[in-house]
Amino acid sequence: MLESRTQMKERMKRTIYLGIGTLLLLAIAAPVVFRGRVAAAQEAVLPTAEVLGAITARGRLLYEYDQAAWHATDAVQMANPKAVEGQRYIAKKENSKWKVVFGKLNNDHSRFDTSYEADEQGTLRNFAVREELEERKDEGFFLLAARAMDVTVKDFGKTSRPYNIAVLPGPSEQLYVYLYPAQTKARVYPLGGDVRYLVSADGIKILEKRQMHKTIIENPPSKQAKKAVAGYHTHVLSDLPEDTDVFHVLAQDPPVPEMVGTSHFIYQVMTDGSIRIEKERKRKK
Repeated sequence: MLESRTQMKERMKRTIYLGIGTLLLLAIAAPVVFRGRVAAAQEAVLPTAEVLGAITARGRLLYEYDQAAWHATDAVQMANPKAVEGQRYIAKKENSKWKVVFGKLNNDHSRFDTSYEADEQGTLRNFAVREELEERKDEGFFLLAARAMDVTVKDFGKTSRPYNIAVLPGPSEQLYVYLYPAQTKARVYPLGGDVRYLVSADGIKILEKRQMHKTIIENPPSKQAKKAVAGYHTHVLSDLPEDTDVFHVLAQDPPVPEMVGTSHFIYQVMTDGSIRIEKERKRKK
């Protein structure tokens, strides 16, 4: 189902314009590992089913997070259009259902104060909203996620377009933070210009920065073809598809497969987010 102009406008209210002015990364004790990889310089290694499956799982979860944040924000704005202006939204999946809270960090970042909560009601398109009459003080996941958002947004820096941000569980209780371009036009699904951070379990320190794609691609729907068969893009930063490749496929309505060409492989991301190797390019001995 296509979004109306009103729906698109409401969705855009949950995006962020990063870096108003110059933002500096807070000093941290350990150096950040920047994963700006050049695939051509790597030796080709055939990815295992486990590796591809992990990419699929993260991409699917990112898609669910994005949908939950979108529809929860719509539900809150219907209840009180100005209620969450200037606040962060943070989603978490619990017992197979999503919860989205709206709030802000206190001054010393020791607490996340929640003003509204939206809980999934059976589907990702349906959320029940509850106002916290007395702001709930969170010192758990939502606090850590808000801290992680704060430090990664400062590192990401200034942008000229709206971006979305998502926090997912990472290894060893660490956090993955995704920054990816927001959709601004109906039926135009941006791909690229995205980063995945790995942040310490306390949400304070960036451990790794993975540039997933550089250039942002925004292809308008074809006027000639009634139905797209598949998309295609080349990927030079690594020899694997990225989490946001899976997200890109699932975010389209309807989902469209995406072919991803790297230095040594051609992959297809299927409409359910699963990934298969279509072709292995000739490797140098």
